[in-house]
Amino acid sequence: MKEKEKIIATALVVIILFLWSGALLHVSPRFAGSLAGGVLGVSGALLMLVPLVYYIIKRVKSLKSAVTKRVPVRTLLAWHIYAGLVGPLLVLIHTGHKFESLLGLLLTLLTLTVVLSGFVGRYLLGRVGQGLREKRAQLETLNQTYRAMANTLAADPEQLAMVRPFASFRRRLTTAFLNPEDSGNRSRFVEPLNVVRHVEAIADVENSIFMHDSFKKWFSRWLKWHLIISFLLYLLLFFHIWASLHFGLRWFS
Repeated sequence: MKEKEKIIATALVVIILFLWSGALLHVSPRFAGSLAGGVLGVSGALLMLVPLVYYIIKRVKSLKSAVTKRVPVRTLLAWHIYAGLVGPLLVLIHTGHKFESLLGLLLTLLTLTVVLSGFVGRYLLGRVGQGLREKRAQLETLNQTYRAMANTLAADPEQLAMVRPFASFRRRLTTAFLNPEDSGNRSRFVEPLNVVRHVEAIADVENSIFMHDSFKKWFSRWLKWHLIISFLLYLLLFFHIWASLHFGLRWFS
C-alpha cells in the first residue's frame, strides 16, 4: 500500500508541475471567473483545508484520541496526502494560467512550494530514516565481528603485535603487492590485514551514519519551514477568497 501511495503521489506531483509549466504556452484570462473555474477553485480550496484539519487533529491530544477511535491514523495521513495534492491540482487548473495579480502569483508559488516540500519531506525523509536504521544494524554486525576478532588476537600475541604496523597505508599497500609465490610470507599478514580492514569498514559506516543523521536533523528543520509556508498559504488563500467575495463572483450572476 505504501508503494502504491508513493506512485500515485509522484504521478500527481508530476502532473502539477506539468500543468504549471503550461503557463508558457496557454493563458485563459476568463476561465477562473467562469462557472467551471469557480467550482474547481472552491473544490480545490476545500481539499486544501484537509491538511490543516489533519494538523489540528494530530496536535490536539483529546481530539486525536476521539478521532482515531473511528478512523486510523494511517487513513488520516492518506487523506492528508491525497487532499494536499488533488487540492492544489484543481486550484492550478482553476487559475487558467492567469497570474497577473501579485496575490495570485504568490498563491501559486506558495502552493507549489508546499506541495514539493511536503512530497520530499514525506518520502525522502522516510528513505533517509530507513537507510539510517540499516546502517546502524550493519554497524552492530561489524562491531560483533570485531569483538570476536579482538578476542582471537588477544590469545595470539604474535599476531596482535603485527596489527600496529598495518595502520600505515603504505605498509598495507606494500603487503598487497607481495610476491604471490611467497605464500608463507603472505599468510602471516592475512589476519592483521583483515582486522585493519574491518576497523576501516566500521569507521566508514560510522561516518555514513553521521552524515545520514545530520541530513535527517537538517531536513527536520525544513519540515518546520513546510508548516510555516503552509500557514502563510492559508492566510493568502483567505485573502483571495475574501477578495473574490468582495468584488463579486461572475459565475453567480
